[in-house]
Amino acid sequence: MRGPTTVEPVPGRTDELIINMGPQHPATHGVLKVVIGVEGERITRAVPHIGFLHRNHEKIEEARTYPQIITYTDRMDYVSGLQNELPFILAVEDLLGVEVPPRAKLIRTIFFELFRIASHLVWLGTGMLDLGAITPFLYTFRDREMILEITEKTAGARMLPNYFTFGGVRRDVHPDFFKDVAHFLDFFETRLPDYYALVLDSPVFQARAVGVGVLSRERAIARGASGPVIRASGVAYDVRKAEPYDAYPELEFEVPTRPEGDVFARFWVRFKEMEESVKIIRQALEKTPKTGPYKGKVPPRVKPKPGARYRAVEISRGHLGTYVVSDGSERPLRVKHRSPSFANLQLIPDLFVGARFADAIAILSSLDPVFGEVDR
Repeated sequence: MRGPTTVEPVPGRTDELIINMGPQHPATHGVLKVVIGVEGERITRAVPHIGFLHRNHEKIEEARTYPQIITYTDRMDYVSGLQNELPFILAVEDLLGVEVPPRAKLIRTIFFELFRIASHLVWLGTGMLDLGAITPFLYTFRDREMILEITEKTAGARMLPNYFTFGGVRRDVHPDFFKDVAHFLDFFETRLPDYYALVLDSPVFQARAVGVGVLSRERAIARGASGPVIRASGVAYDVRKAEPYDAYPELEFEVPTRPEGDVFARFWVRFKEMEESVKIIRQALEKTPKTGPYKGKVPPRVKPKPGARYRAVEISRGHLGTYVVSDGSERPLRVKHRSPSFANLQLIPDLFVGARFADAIAILSSLDPVFGEVDR
């Protein structure tokens, strides 16, 4: 992934120009640099350098007690915040043998899908801003704010709530929680047609996205892609279906896919995922009792029995898995995270080479990487 620190022109290739795209470029979102070779308008080479952000994450976690680790996981994919907590918690719950109350599972599922919508809104707004469209950015951040306000009422924090815990959630939901979530869903469903009109139905966007950055089904599988990226290449893989967790086994939803594998398909899949998230949350709201236990019985000192456990969830960017090794003490012997953005960034050479230089940003935006989870 890191590649050489410099890229030299190929001997005999006199028309190739070497360009550094990022890390100062705003569309590379902070710490990504891609060293690009260009001949005319076509990209001939692309070497990604992933940079440094939240480095040594796993080693820091191995020096903390199990409850202390949860707040660190929020900061991996900081756009999806709350979702990152769950695979670690599920793994530790398995080692502890903790039973999670059904109401707690439903509450966790509601928040999990709210953060999927919030993350996709950030992706949509910033992705379109990268392509020169300002209006979607203003709309998406306005709608995302409603989710963060709901989260703050219950968890006391917004982007990085540290709300999930072993056995359920840290505290019961705010008295207005169910009403606020239902109000947001009603409002958000009226906004989706505007997003379709601004983005997917726009001839300008279609000219920038259709047939651009095509990723074949075979290449997506070979590179370990996941999430909307692999589903836009026709692979209907979703951890919520393949390895269900929390309340997902009792909820009905579809896994949107498209066969084209281009930028437009990756945008389309995320739009449909937001619609499916609304359906999931509505079902969970109906099933969740207004009162009842929100946390199972957990020992005051969390010391899982010796053993190892791997659990995965489907966060906004794909398959996020956590491997936890316990030696019976209050601190894990080993913690390892398998993050989707890291795997998806392997696709940059595949998708960039042969594309026009002007398409590079559209392709990168369609991958939706978050670098807090890349360099751990």
